Amino acid sequence: MPLTCTDIFKAIFAVFFPPLGVFLEVGCTKDLLINILLTLLGWVPGIIHAFYIIVKY
Repeated sequence: MPLTCTDIFKAIFAVFFPPLGVFLEVGCTKDLLINILLTLLGWVPGIIHAFYIIVKY
């Protein structure tokens, strides 16, 4: 599945604030909660999860 222009912006948001990138991709779901918890535990796990969600959907 090719990346679109909006995916690039979501990826940029995911670097600075990972939950925002996930929210823009899937909305308010369990993935957002998981990403918030991962971001609180460490910034890098939140970024990795955000990129995973952006590429997956």
